[in-house]
Amino acid sequence: MTSTSHSNSVRWLLEVTAAAAPADPAAFEEQRQLLCSVAAFDPASRTWCTYIGALNVRALEVLQRLYEAAKRFGTEVRVQAIAAPDTWRGPCFADAGELANVALAEADRGRLLGQLPVS
Repeated sequence: MTSTSHSNSVRWLLEVTAAAAPADPAAFEEQRQLLCSVAAFDPASRTWCTYIGALNVRALEVLQRLYEAAKRFGTEVRVQAIAAPDTWRGPCFADAGELANVALAEADRGRLLGQLPVS
């Protein structure tokens, strides 16, 4: 599902950001401790950011921590597909279609057999 050898084609990453929820200093410190090992923090925007180029154990850990922060503190989490910068040396998705297939498969997980997707 991932590739790092296609130098002439666009490589894709999931950019995952989490905007810190308004919180008292103690709650903010809890958010920081929860997220500091999985994402980089920008103090100016009060936002954590990380990139995912493969759906592996590390990616699941990152997503789990970000969504745990959302649940516990109201942290706003966003995920979007971006073209990998030329300097990116980690794994990446070979094409945008792979990302679409992952999103569709995830949407199907909660649907009962025979139930049509909501459009």
